[in-house]
Amino acid sequence: MSAPTTPEQVRGLVADLLAAHDPATTDRLEFLRARWDAGLAWVNFPVGLGGLGAPRALQPVVDAELAAAGAPDNNPRRIGIGLGMAAPTILAFGSAEVKQRFLRPLWTGEEVWCQLFSEPGAGSDLAALGTRARRDGDDWVVTGQKVWTSQAQTARWAILVTRTDPDVPKHAGMTYFLCDMRAPGVDVRPLRQITGEAEFNEVFLTDVRIPDAHRLGAVGEGWKVAQTTLMNERVAIGGRATPREGGMVGVVADTWRARPELHTPEALDRLTALWVESEALRLAGARLRQQLAVGSVGPEGSAMKLAFARLAQELSGFEVELLGEDGLRYRDWTMVRPEVVDFTGRDAGYRYLRAKGNSIEGGTSEILRNIIAERVLGLPSEPRVDKDVAWKDLPR
Repeated sequence: MSAPTTPEQVRGLVADLLAAHDPATTDRLEFLRARWDAGLAWVNFPVGLGGLGAPRALQPVVDAELAAAGAPDNNPRRIGIGLGMAAPTILAFGSAEVKQRFLRPLWTGEEVWCQLFSEPGAGSDLAALGTRARRDGDDWVVTGQKVWTSQAQTARWAILVTRTDPDVPKHAGMTYFLCDMRAPGVDVRPLRQITGEAEFNEVFLTDVRIPDAHRLGAVGEGWKVAQTTLMNERVAIGGRATPREGGMVGVVADTWRARPELHTPEALDRLTALWVESEALRLAGARLRQQLAVGSVGPEGSAMKLAFARLAQELSGFEVELLGEDGLRYRDWTMVRPEVVDFTGRDAGYRYLRAKGNSIEGGTSEILRNIIAERVLGLPSEPRVDKDVAWKDLPR
């Protein structure tokens, strides 16, 4: 059977799925598994891996039909790291066995994923990481520390980048693995942040054994594999589909409408400018997703993520200023470990504090500006004195 190419064809497949598995009477997980098996999870993925080998542009048609029928989704906000980062990397670099083992429970949400990339001495300069992986027969033994790991407390699996060869320059000696978060030697500890919560964690790895079968890409090519993850991450953060006046700008606009006593000409000018910027970013994100439908992720995702972070911080700051004394109230100072970040259902004070992390997570704004300058604008790269120096000889 050839892959569908029209909305009518995929609507027919959705109708078949709904006829065989009525969402009103079918268990949620059973329905999600059936949707995967029908190739309607990611229509652009290969047959047998949740897809139909169809154009990516047909996915919104499937999603809209299922939503109209009251079908359950896979709670994408809860499993966003798996969907947006782990899955495309596994598809690009995983063996056939790895794809079959991991992609289905990842998509259905049966297994949550986290990302073990950043370290205390390797954040913006990820290639400086020092977590070591040593070969031992058919396994690798991993020791080191990772930091800023969202959802590590609930994750079943992690995407992990390690140092396998300290005798070559830092970009050349990295290798990428899938790590079992329940394996002996994995220690997850909460990190309390400015909001009072522990949304992310530090993770200590002590002689953690990972089978070589769970390696993605060749030994020493971890940087290449990680770039696929990072580019998809920036698209996932900055290029999410949102309706007009969705997200942060919608919250601020609702505050404006509900509080006419806050209105001044100056505030109206600021809100109008921020609304226009938000709408321009939303439309740019739609264009980026259209490009993804026919190609692959490029540096455009970095530009989207950079703009998203700046706008979120400006909107949250404006909201606090607009509310005056009410904007200074903060009722959420509790030590909890949320699985999902909720910007819209919280106080203005929470949004203001949490938005500070937007310019750090998923690549700092400074690094993203470098990427845009070099890969989009074609400007010369910054001088790098460590390019040909072995990792073990770098100053720390």
